[in-house]
Amino acid sequence: MYPGLIELPWWGYVLVALGLTHVTIASVTIFLHRHQAHRALELHPLPSHFFRLWLWLTTGMVTKEWAAIHRKHHAKCETVDDPHSPQTRGLLKVLLEGAELYRAEAKNTETLARYGHGTPDDWLERNVYRHSVLGVSIMMIVDLVLFGPIGLTIWAVQMVWIPFWAAGVVNGLGHFWGYRNYDCADASTNLLPWGILIGGEELHNNHHSFATSAKLSAKWYEFDIGWMYIRILAILGLATPRRVIPKPRFDAAKTEPDFDTLQAVITHRYDVMTRYMASLKRICSEEIEQLRQRHAGSFDARALRRWVLSGEERGLAEGEKLRFAEILRDSKALATVMAMREELAAIWARSNASREQLLAQLRDWIARAERSGIRQLEEFALRLRRYAL
Repeated sequence: MYPGLIELPWWGYVLVALGLTHVTIASVTIFLHRHQAHRALELHPLPSHFFRLWLWLTTGMVTKEWAAIHRKHHAKCETVDDPHSPQTRGLLKVLLEGAELYRAEAKNTETLARYGHGTPDDWLERNVYRHSVLGVSIMMIVDLVLFGPIGLTIWAVQMVWIPFWAAGVVNGLGHFWGYRNYDCADASTNLLPWGILIGGEELHNNHHSFATSAKLSAKWYEFDIGWMYIRILAILGLATPRRVIPKPRFDAAKTEPDFDTLQAVITHRYDVMTRYMASLKRICSEEIEQLRQRHAGSFDARALRRWVLSGEERGLAEGEKLRFAEILRDSKALATVMAMREELAAIWARSNASREQLLAQLRDWIARAERSGIRQLEEFALRLRRYAL
C-alpha cells in the first residue's frame, strides 16, 4: 500500500489536520469575513490571493456568495429573511444543517445581486474559483499523495471543519448561548473569551455590535487570534486595519452636555445601553419580585426583566406582551425605566433629526432622569454627562 511522501506518527497526522484546518479558519475570518464582507481592513494582493486559493482548495466557497450571505445575515438578523438564524429556524436546524442553509441561500440570485457587490471579479474568480468541486478534488489528491490513505481522513476533516464550526457553531450557538458585552439589537453572543479555535469568531456579540471592526476582542480578558495574525500582516506591510472597536473615554461631568457629548454617546451607544441595563438590574429585580408576589407569580419574571431592560421581544407571544404591559401599570418605576430606555435609544435611531434636535433630546433625557427619584437613573445621567470623544 502506498504510504505517501510523508510518514508521521499518529499524533503527527492529528497536528497536520489541526494545522491545515486552522489555516482555513484564519482565511475565513481574515479574508472572507473581515476583509471582504465588512471592509474592516485592507489586504495586500499577496495574502489576498493566497487566502482565495486556499479557500478554493479546502472549502470550495465562492467569495461573492459567502460575502453576500453574510451581509444579508447582518441586514436581516433574527428575522425570517435571515439565512441562518437559530431564533427563527431553531438551534438544531442551524447546528446540523448550517451548510445546507448556506447552499440554499447561495442559489438566491437576488441575494447575490443585492449584497455581493465589491467582491473579486477577475479572470481567476470567473474561470477557476467558481468551480468548487475542482478545488476540493485537487486538495484530496494532494492529501493522498502526501500522506497516503490517511490523507483521505485528513481531507474529510478539512471538508467538515468550516460547515461545522462556522456554519453550525458560530451561526447557531453564537446567536443562542453565551455572554454579551453589548446590548445590540440581535441575539448574538460571545461563546468564549478566547477566540482561538474559530479564529476569533467566538466573540460574536462583539462583532455584531461593531461589524466593521477588524478586531473582535473588546475586554482585557478576551483574545482574538485573528487580530493577532492581522497585526503580524500589518507589521510586514501586508495589511492595514481600517477600524477597531472604539473604547469609551470619560472626562469630568459637564454642567451642560454639548455636541461632543452627543457624538460620544452616539459613538458608544452599545456601551451606553449595556451600562444602562447593568445599572438598573437591581431595581428591576426588586420591583419585579414585588409584582410577582402581588400577581401570585402569574408571569415569567425573567422575560419581563429582559423586556423592560432591553426591549427583548423574541419568543414573546402577543398575549404575553399585552399581559406585561398590564402588569407594568402597577409599577411606576418599571414603566419609567422602560420608557427612558426607549427614549434613550431613539437618540441614535432618529436619522432624520438635526444635531440641535438630538442634543435637545439628550439634555431633556438627562434632566428628567435626574428628577426621576430613581437613584440608579440619577447616577446614570451623571455618567452620560461624562462621555467624551
